[in-house]
Amino acid sequence: MSHLSVLLPLTGLFILVSSTFGSESSVPQPVTCATRGADLMEDRVVVLCPPDCTQWRVSVFGTGIYASVSNICGAAVHRGLLGPAGGPVRVHKLQGQHNYMSSYAHGIQSLALSRWSASFSLTKPVNVPLELTSSTAALVSAAEQPAKKPVKKPSVKKALTGGNKDCQMDIAMVIDSSSNIGQRRFNLQKNFVAKLVAMLRVGQTGPHVGLIQASGSPRTEFSLHNYTQPKDLLFAIKELAHLGGDTNTGKAILHTTETFFTQENGGRRGHPRVMVVLIDGWPSDNLEQAATFARESGINVFLVSVAKPVPEELAMVQDREYAKKAVCKDNGFFSYTIPSWFSTTKHIKPLSQRLCSLDSLLCSKTCYNSVNIGFLIDGSSSVGDGNFQLVLDFLAGIARSFDISDMGSRIGAVQFTYDQRLEFGLLDYSTKDEAINALRSIPYMSGGTATGGAINYATQNLFRQTGPGRNFLIVVTDGQSYDDVRGPAMAAQTQGITMYAVGVAWAPLEDLKAMSSEPKDSHTFFTREFTGLAEFVPSLVRGICRDFSENN
Repeated sequence: MSHLSVLLPLTGLFILVSSTFGSESSVPQPVTCATRGADLMEDRVVVLCPPDCTQWRVSVFGTGIYASVSNICGAAVHRGLLGPAGGPVRVHKLQGQHNYMSSYAHGIQSLALSRWSASFSLTKPVNVPLELTSSTAALVSAAEQPAKKPVKKPSVKKALTGGNKDCQMDIAMVIDSSSNIGQRRFNLQKNFVAKLVAMLRVGQTGPHVGLIQASGSPRTEFSLHNYTQPKDLLFAIKELAHLGGDTNTGKAILHTTETFFTQENGGRRGHPRVMVVLIDGWPSDNLEQAATFARESGINVFLVSVAKPVPEELAMVQDREYAKKAVCKDNGFFSYTIPSWFSTTKHIKPLSQRLCSLDSLLCSKTCYNSVNIGFLIDGSSSVGDGNFQLVLDFLAGIARSFDISDMGSRIGAVQFTYDQRLEFGLLDYSTKDEAINALRSIPYMSGGTATGGAINYATQNLFRQTGPGRNFLIVVTDGQSYDDVRGPAMAAQTQGITMYAVGVAWAPLEDLKAMSSEPKDSHTFFTREFTGLAEFVPSLVRGICRDFSENN
C-alpha cells in the first residue's frame, strides 16, 4: 500500500491529510475516448476520461463485464459511472469469456460478442486523488508548498497501426453463410477473408472493414468502426459462426446498401465505398434491383464467384446473368472467379490490388454526390412574395435529394428581374443544412423579367468557380422574357451546362423549350399554379441522374 500525506498549516495547527491507494498509480492516467481496455498495461489502474466521449462513435461490447476491445470511457458511461463531463474510473483487467451481452444504458448501446480473449470491469475510485479535488488543491496552494517534480505518468500501450494509406476504402465483406456452402467450405471462406484483409493492411488511416453474412436473412456481424486493428479484426473473423439457410445474396446487398455505410456505423465522408460479395455456387434470389440501388448509392460492388455452376447445373440457376447484373460495371474488373475454395491463396494479392485501385472504382461518383446545380430564380413583380416562397420550397426539395458537402455536390443561386443578383455561389456552403438554409432565406427582389440576361450572368458568374462535378442550371420563371433566351441558353449548353426550364402561370412554352437542353420534352416542365411545383421534384431529380449516367 502507498500513502500520500500533506501537512497543511491552518490557524496555527497542522492537519494531516492522508490518501491511501491500492496497487495502481496514485495519479490517474489520462486516456482518450478511443482508448480500449486492451491498450492498458496495468492489471488495475485508475484512468481519467475526457469530457464529451458520448459524442464519439464509441464501441462497447458487453454489460458489466466488457470485452477488452471496448472503449473504456464509453463503457464507463454505459455502466453509469461517468457522465458527459468525464472523470476518473478504475479499470480491472479480467480473463476472456463467452457471450458478452448487449444492452442499452445511459445513452450507450453496447453490442453482443460471442467470445473475446480478455475482459475488464469498472468501478468508481474510492479515494479521488488529491490533484483532482478542487478544495484540497486550494489548501495546498495556500500552504505554499514547494514545487514538486512532475510525476511521470504511466504510458498507454502504443500498439495501434496506421494501415495502408494508399487504400483508404470503406469495405463491406458480404460472405456466403448458406446451407449450400456447408461448414467445411465456410471455414475455408473465413480463412480466405482473413488473409485478404491482412493483405489489405487495415488500420486507422487505412482501409476499414466490416462484415455481413448472407443467408436466408442477412446479418451484420460487425461494422466499419468496430475493428480498426488487424489483430482484433482477424479474431472477429475467426469467431464467425455458420448460419445456414438460403443464398439470398440480393437481400444481403440491399441490406448492406441501406444500412452499412452510414456515419453511425463508421462510414467515413469522402472515402470510397466498396462491397465485396462472395458466392459459393449461385444465389437463391434476384440481384439486379439490389445491385442497381448499390450503384446509384455510390457503392462499388465486386462479385467473387467460387465454384460457379457447371453446365448441367445451369437449369437450377434463376438468372444466368446474375454476375453481370450484380457488379458495379460489367467490364471484367469487378468480377472475379475462383475455381475452388481449396485454391484461394494465389488470388488474394490480385484481388486486394483491385480493391485498392482508386482510379478504377467507377461507381464512387454518382449523380447524388458529383453534380453542381445552379438555380436561376425569377424574382419579378408578377410572382409575388407568397409564391416566391413556394418556389424556394420547391428548389429546397430538389437540393435535399443530393449529397451536398465539401467533397460532394454543390448548389448556388441567382435571382433575376431586369437585374441579376448572385445570392450565393457554388462553393459558398459546404454542408446541406447551410446550403438549404441559405436558399430558403433568399429575399424577394420584385421587378421586370429579363431571363436571357440572367442566363448569361449565371453562366459567367455562378459557374465561374465550381466543384469537379457536372453542371446543371434549373430556370424557374412565371412569364415571358423581355429579352432573347435562345442565344444565351445555347451558349450555356455549349459550355457544358445542362439546362432545365420550369415554367409557371404565363410562362410561354416556346420560351421554355428554347432554354431547355435536348431532349426538350424531358427537360421542360410547366404548371398553371405555383402549388404544382412540388410535384416536379422527383422527375427533376431523376432527370439529373439520367443525364449524369448517360454522360458517365
